[in-house]
Amino acid sequence: ESIQAFLKDADRRAAAPNGDNNGEGVKTWVKQIREAAFQIEDIIDNYMMYAEQRHNFSHLFKTLKQRHKIASGIRDIKSLVRGIKERSERYGFQRSLDQGSSHSRGSQNAKLYPLREAALYIEEADVVGFETPRRILMEWMFELKGRKDPTVFSVVGMGGQGKTTLVKKVFDNNKVIAHFHYRVWITVSQTYDVKEVLRDMLLKICKQNPPQNINQMDQRSLTEELRKYLRRKRYVVVFDDVWNVKFWDDIKNAVIDNKSGSKILITTRNEDVLKSCKISSSTEVLNLQPLTREQSLKLFNKRAFKFDSGGCCREDLIGIANEIVQKCKGLPLAIVAIGGLLSTKEKHVFEWQRFSENLSAELKKDTHLIEIKDILGLSYDDLPYYLKSCLLYFGMYPEDYEVEPNRVIQQWIAEGFVKEEQGKTLEEVAEGYLTELIHRSLVQVSSIGIDGKAESCRVHDQIREMILEKFEDLNFCKEISENDNESPPLFENRIPKNYKLLRVLDCQSTSMLNVPENLGSFVHLKYLSLGSVEILEILKFIGMLRNLETLNIRSEIVVELPKKIRKLGKLRHLTCWYLSLIQLEDGIGEMRSLQTLRSVNLDMEGAAKIIKGFGELKQMRDLGLINVRKEHGTILSSSINEMQHLERLVVVSRHEERSYEVIDLNLISLPTKLQKLTLEGILHKLPEWIPKLQNLVELTLRKSRLTKDPLKSLNCLQHLLSLNIGNDSYEGSCLHFEDGWFQKLKKLNVSCISELREVIIDKGALPSLKELSFGVLWRLKNIPTDIQHLEKLEELHFSYMADEFLDNISTEDWNLMQHVPLVKISNNDGICIPNPWS
Repeated sequence: ESIQAFLKDADRRAAAPNGDNNGEGVKTWVKQIREAAFQIEDIIDNYMMYAEQRHNFSHLFKTLKQRHKIASGIRDIKSLVRGIKERSERYGFQRSLDQGSSHSRGSQNAKLYPLREAALYIEEADVVGFETPRRILMEWMFELKGRKDPTVFSVVGMGGQGKTTLVKKVFDNNKVIAHFHYRVWITVSQTYDVKEVLRDMLLKICKQNPPQNINQMDQRSLTEELRKYLRRKRYVVVFDDVWNVKFWDDIKNAVIDNKSGSKILITTRNEDVLKSCKISSSTEVLNLQPLTREQSLKLFNKRAFKFDSGGCCREDLIGIANEIVQKCKGLPLAIVAIGGLLSTKEKHVFEWQRFSENLSAELKKDTHLIEIKDILGLSYDDLPYYLKSCLLYFGMYPEDYEVEPNRVIQQWIAEGFVKEEQGKTLEEVAEGYLTELIHRSLVQVSSIGIDGKAESCRVHDQIREMILEKFEDLNFCKEISENDNESPPLFENRIPKNYKLLRVLDCQSTSMLNVPENLGSFVHLKYLSLGSVEILEILKFIGMLRNLETLNIRSEIVVELPKKIRKLGKLRHLTCWYLSLIQLEDGIGEMRSLQTLRSVNLDMEGAAKIIKGFGELKQMRDLGLINVRKEHGTILSSSINEMQHLERLVVVSRHEERSYEVIDLNLISLPTKLQKLTLEGILHKLPEWIPKLQNLVELTLRKSRLTKDPLKSLNCLQHLLSLNIGNDSYEGSCLHFEDGWFQKLKKLNVSCISELREVIIDKGALPSLKELSFGVLWRLKNIPTDIQHLEKLEELHFSYMADEFLDNISTEDWNLMQHVPLVKISNNDGICIPNPWS
């Protein structure tokens, strides 16, 4: 606590504007304190490990050498703290933040909003000031002007001006989706590799069936393969954030001139990039202009007052708001960053005035050019201390990398960034941290699920540049590459000994083939994620990694967990495509910290004992089971009844011979927090407990063989957002959505129901539906009735439909669907038929 107090105060003083403390001396001092803090953490970690070993293996502590090592470590801690205290007094540091600037204090009472509301933060700049540029780009996308060769569009503007946001909005437009056969988005790093760019394009074009030797292809082979796929296809390719003037020369031969009206979009800050494009292609240039004062103020108000005053600026703050916005020079990134910062502060005139003065000091009034990095730096300085390391951690991922929230949250926890709060799990606390970073516009939401939760997030490239500068200032992270003198650990068979305190090892996206032979000695490891590696080698070491909290194995083979896995009492998340517990005849009930367990193969002798042990896992949030047998029903129901925190449940009764058994679940004490449920197996009738799951937002039924239309019962699920009825889940011939049913449903998929002949949608049903999909319904003769009343529908798909269905689509039917931006209909060979609007 003492060292944390010094570190917080030093960090605040280094960030304070207009003060004598804001010099290189203080920055150096901050770095030294951080180094001392890390050393203390290391000593404590080692001490705790020795203490645990003493508890389990008392003979390990009998030698004088080991006693001396522990005593020496404790003396080192005391010496470090004394030295910090003495030097802090020379610098005038206080061990309290009571006298601090508004930077830290203003954030202590920051509001926290659930991650489910992440949809509110997705690129708000796209609705302010982009109307005209978006209209121009849409016209260019469809206006051929007699030219059929690939036309190159370039969007040019300063960093933070919204180039990516604008182009992404056009790229994801439903009319664009319907018009082009292929859509490919490529983010081009400053140090791009041509082969990697071409390989990425090829993977995105032929993602269903990529060439087998794609990883071994050279540049010429990749180019030829791309040209083969693009021949006679209409495509749009976006190259985002191009810096190098030679990029077009490197890539132009791959984007074939197929006379089909294809489009290529390039975003760049460098106007010289356009010159090489103009030499060989038809080129249009859109120069983004800064937002006007009115647009800037509108965007600022939406951000700063999102949850106050209905998004409108309070009258007493209008003058100061104008001053602040004027200093942002019309740059959307700067505006949303400042707006996000001020949204966490009290709406007091004095507080805002002081902030405006600090902002002026940061931007140096004598310059005419906005320094966006100063504004982003100010946003970083304003963060509460506990959020700074969390934001910096995003710099560990590659440029423009989109990371899943669960992944970064679990890594924050492993690194020790997340502090316990009463009544919450560490994951819930960390989710609040991520939400606050999103709320402050320092982290962007890239995609959201149907439930409004973020599915992936990233940081803007300029924020990442700021983070990398902080890496250097704070000695937070060091990147090791093949070109460095220090050999990178993953290119060898062993991890260097000086990495012995490693907490996170994430090889999920690497091609590492062998497990480091000394992995078991890294006993401080808390997060381990591995891709295509030798599974048996991993399992040899598992029992030694007693501090492990997350184990993620990306393997397509069955992973047979050893008995030693039970020693991992701290394990919270265990995920693999196929997990076998055949060696764990006594079950895994001892692993009471588990919150995530999937997917467990129960096709084994002694499965009943394993399933009974699941009832001890009372912290379980996410459970996936496969090869569940009918006789497991009673004992499995009993165990699930004990999981009152369960949020996601997947139960599959499929066996290796592809047959399905009855899923016989009778949940009496319902897991009231259950939000996502998938049942794949025979039900015959809908279980009575399903309509009682009032927090359920996603439901998938496959192979259910229901004899009665389940819709009336499922309509009781008032919060249901996504419904998937597929693969012989229903044996009837008609599905009828009656007036008033499914008020909140946004996504509906009906597929592979062999006897379905008719779908009736009454006026007033499904009023919130956005996405409607039908597939492999070979007895369906006509489009659903009253489909024209689904006013919010954005996507409508009929896939692999019978010829009779296609023949019956009349001009009147097309007119009924004309209000839907994206309509795709394909025959039983998967070939899309043209619609009258294309």
